[in-house]
Amino acid sequence: MITEIARIEIRPGQEEEFERAVAEAVPHFLAADGCHGVDLLRSVEHPSRYRLTVRWETVEHHTVTFRASEGFARWRALAGPHFAAPPQVEHVVSVLAP
Repeated sequence: MITEIARIEIRPGQEEEFERAVAEAVPHFLAADGCHGVDLLRSVEHPSRYRLTVRWETVEHHTVTFRASEGFARWRALAGPHFAAPPQVEHVVSVLAP
């Protein structure tokens, strides 16, 4: 199991619209092959900065399967207009999990 962490900077003043767009996109993530959950975290110190975390079975479930899907296209159509810059994405694995 891996976790995708996307650092997303939103255009100031569009936070509420972005959060609604992500909420609308959540079912597209959850329907994706290999997806085991999604969360959106907002920075307290920088209210226009978010972290989108998605749990995937493998990196390829994200980078190949999901990115080639209609669900990914819908996610980008919903959330993309609010991006101040392209998201910075990395994949991590827990070193504390058994």
